[in-house]
Amino acid sequence: MKSLYNLFVHLMIFGMKVFSLFDSKTKKGVRGRKESLKIVREKIQGHKVLWMHAASLGEYEQGLPVLEKLKEQFPEHKTLVTFFSPSGYENVKKRKQIADAICYLPFDREKNVKEFVSTFETEIFFTVKYDYWYNLLEELKNRGTKNYVISALFYEHQIFFESYGKWFAKQLQKNIDWFFHQTIKSQALAKKIGLTHSTVSGDTRFDRVKQFLDRDNHLEFIEEFKGNQKLIALGSSWQAEEDIAQVLVKKLPETKIVIAPHDLHRVSQLKNLFPNAILYSSLQNSQTSDFSNSQILIIDSIGKLSKLYSYADLAVVGGGFHSAGLHNILEAAVYGVPVIFGNQYKKNPEADALIEAKGGKSFDDFVVASAFITEVIKKDSQTGGEEKSYLKEMSEKAFEFVNSQPDSTEIIVKKILEK
Repeated sequence: MKSLYNLFVHLMIFGMKVFSLFDSKTKKGVRGRKESLKIVREKIQGHKVLWMHAASLGEYEQGLPVLEKLKEQFPEHKTLVTFFSPSGYENVKKRKQIADAICYLPFDREKNVKEFVSTFETEIFFTVKYDYWYNLLEELKNRGTKNYVISALFYEHQIFFESYGKWFAKQLQKNIDWFFHQTIKSQALAKKIGLTHSTVSGDTRFDRVKQFLDRDNHLEFIEEFKGNQKLIALGSSWQAEEDIAQVLVKKLPETKIVIAPHDLHRVSQLKNLFPNAILYSSLQNSQTSDFSNSQILIIDSIGKLSKLYSYADLAVVGGGFHSAGLHNILEAAVYGVPVIFGNQYKKNPEADALIEAKGGKSFDDFVVASAFITEVIKKDSQTGGEEKSYLKEMSEKAFEFVNSQPDSTEIIVKKILEK
């Protein structure tokens, strides 16, 4: 089976190289991996290292609280963060963060892995959620590294639960020291395939977003743009969320709308949809601060979304109306912002939990979602005195949901230090 896995890796690499001829994002990943060995040799060669691997940006945010706490415990160790996806690497490399080295994870060929891993001494390695590379895990384990999975999420129909998936499960049994599961269900599924060395620690993203409440969330121009009106934030928007915005512009003319697309390539399309919208980048050189006649603001730069949510009265989070995957709803909910999203989120148990807590709602299509948003915003403006509107009730429930979650990072780090 290992030979078949290695064949799959080679075919994947070949496919990515071919696809990179037509796709700029894939090209970045292929080219970036050529620099990975050089980066670690320059930054961390010969050092003891704490290594976090994240498939993309969402997993990075999930793992960061654990890496930060481990760094406090091992201040002399260097830190390494690797990514599989360009969307994670390209975003994070521009930020100020604790990693001494950031690079793409080399392709999982035995030769590449051995050369990369031999450059430094990995004390602790953890991967986030479910990004498993079997040659890497085996090589690290053979070198005496402690390997962990944090915020692990097992679900039906993964390869481990198919008749041909036994080899993959055995590799995890052999090479992972401990699993920290997001949910009880995930742990129960893992135990069915022999992965019994585990703890249910919850989702570290709750720890990450709770940190937002202690920082300065000021975002230039947003308070002036909002004024005394309600503000709806569309975060990481795709087409369906932008369809919602088109409805809301007509139905709620007194409500401010800010759109932060999931991909900045969508900005030109948004400008065509909303020709009177303001681009956030244009405000830097603007001589006016009068937004009374402006209803829509488009965020055409990265890194502002989590702060933007702190100004919102309601958030529409993208990715849930199709198979791309729901984006982070907790970044909004932590501020007590009710969250609306599509119903395709099977890999996001926090979405079901937020709905159950009555801090968010999911819809099959953008038409029904638009009607609901219109109704709750209008009713909120009509509610007076001591009467509490449905929107305010959702707000309180969202805040309570996120801020009542246990400290997953503390659970995880305590267990790692014991081992």
